[in-house]
Order: sequence, then C-alpha cells, then structure tokens
Amino acid sequence: MNVLFVGLGSIGTRHLQNLSNVCKAQGIALQVTALRHGSRALPKQAAGLVHREVTALAAQDYFDAAFITNPTHLHAAALGQLMGKVNTFFIEKPIFESSGHNLVALGLGKGQKAYVAAPMRWCGVYLALKQKLQNLPVYSVRSICSSYLPGWRPGADYRTVYSAHREMGGGAGLDLIHEWDYLVDLFGTPEKTHNLKGKFSALEIDSDDLSVYIARYPAFLCELHLDYFGRTYRRELEVFTEEGTMVANFGTGSLTLPDGTVEDYEEPVNRRYEREMEYFVNYAMQGQGESVNSPAKAMQVLKITLGEME
Repeated sequence: MNVLFVGLGSIGTRHLQNLSNVCKAQGIALQVTALRHGSRALPKQAAGLVHREVTALAAQDYFDAAFITNPTHLHAAALGQLMGKVNTFFIEKPIFESSGHNLVALGLGKGQKAYVAAPMRWCGVYLALKQKLQNLPVYSVRSICSSYLPGWRPGADYRTVYSAHREMGGGAGLDLIHEWDYLVDLFGTPEKTHNLKGKFSALEIDSDDLSVYIARYPAFLCELHLDYFGRTYRRELEVFTEEGTMVANFGTGSLTLPDGTVEDYEEPVNRRYEREMEYFVNYAMQGQGESVNSPAKAMQVLKITLGEME
C-alpha cells in the first residue's frame, strides 16, 4: 500500500501509527511518503514510519491512499495539488473551513473514492447507541460538548493553534463538528435549523467559543450546545423516547437505557481511531462506490454546522 501524508501533526501522526499497525496485522506492505512544506523535523513517533520526505511530487507519482491531515484551511489546496494522483482519500474533519469549495473542481466528484474522518461514529458507546435506537420512537434529542480549550493540548499555547482563529477553520462549531456528524448519521438531515454563535468568554481567541443550535426533524426537535469554555468536560447525547430517556456519555463510555440500566462501553480513546482505520484500509483496498462518510455528506454536515441551512 503506497500512501501519502499531507500534514503530520498530532492527528496525522495518530493516523499514521494506526495505519501502520492495521497494515502489519493484515499482512499489507506499507510505503509512506510525507509531503512537507516546512523544514521542521517530523515528530519522533512519525519519523520512523515515513520512508521518504518530499517537498514536491513527481509527474509519475500515484498513491493508493492520501491522508489530508494538514490544517483545515489548507485542505482545498492539497486536494487540488493531488488531482489524478490518488485512488482513495482520507480527509480529516472538517472537510473545509467554509462551504464555498466545489467538490468536482477539486477532484472529489462521484468517481473519486474518499472518506472524511468521523471518529465518534466508531466508538463503542456510539455503536451500541445506534443499534439500540433502531425502531425506537424519538420525541426529543439534546446533545452537548463542553470543554476548556486551553486544556486541549498540554504544552501548547491555545492562542496559537488553529482552534483560536476563525480564518484557520477554528471555532466551537467547526472544531466540534463531530456532534452534527453523528446526529445526521443517527437521524438524517434536519428539515430546518437555527444557529446562534459568538465569542462570549475571556478566552484570547477570535473564533466563536459558543455555538447553539435548534433543529426541527419531522417528528422531533433537537438541541445542540457546543463550547470552548466549560471547565468540566461534558460530551453527552440525551434521546427522549416513548419508553424513557437514553443517555450516551462519551466521556465515560456509559450508555443509560430508558429503563435505567447502565451499560459500560469504556475503552481507550484510540480504539475508535483503530476501528476507523480498519474500515478505511478495507475501503481503500477493496471498497467500491461512496464511503460511509463521503465528501458530499461531509459538505452537507458542514453547511448545518456553519448555520447555513435555515
């Protein structure tokens, strides 16, 4: 498997390590090229897994897969540079920083295999929740992701990372697009949404630190709260059903059923990324047609997240 990585920061390195482990377990020979745009040394965890570093691609270069894991606002440029050179793309979420990009013009039309990252769909508690929600009448849905941005990346100044800057694709809505991704996966696209957002805390950032949504579905309403300033980490989904309330706590890995029973799906955070990578390798090597999270689907979720679907 001949693979290209564009961006080997923390998330790119995680994907590279998981890709290496999945390929090793499946007996797939792996050759990794890193396309670099700076002189900074690769992270130690990545350096030993990269076979060559290049600053430009040759005309004859072609890859079985390419990982677009650079900052969000650079995704479009990277994709444009790789048109016709890649069999299957893995694009980190969110797909873009704005909805103004043309998928066909960037080589992401229906004939191009591509998957946009959606790791929360692969965590144990979510997989259990999705199975148990089948055919269960829903009255209302409430989701929250609240956490403290300065604590996200130990050792890094939060004011310098992309999350802090609107023009780089930062902001609570975009950064926490996981929530809308899994809501659309569970319930489909809402008929109508209303979004209020802004900068309200003392954080030294120019991106939105709070984004709140109300969405209407044919049979129920959905409330979503996303913020950068919650000092106590909360990531939960409450589903109010005919039989009672189901609560998925993504922080603890627990699922509370309508009858009050609590099931434990706690696991290492990396397990969701491993499952995702297992899926992607199979899709890249053998899969046909659209992935479970195609660029078209990701663009739809992006528009909802940006408050552009009214």
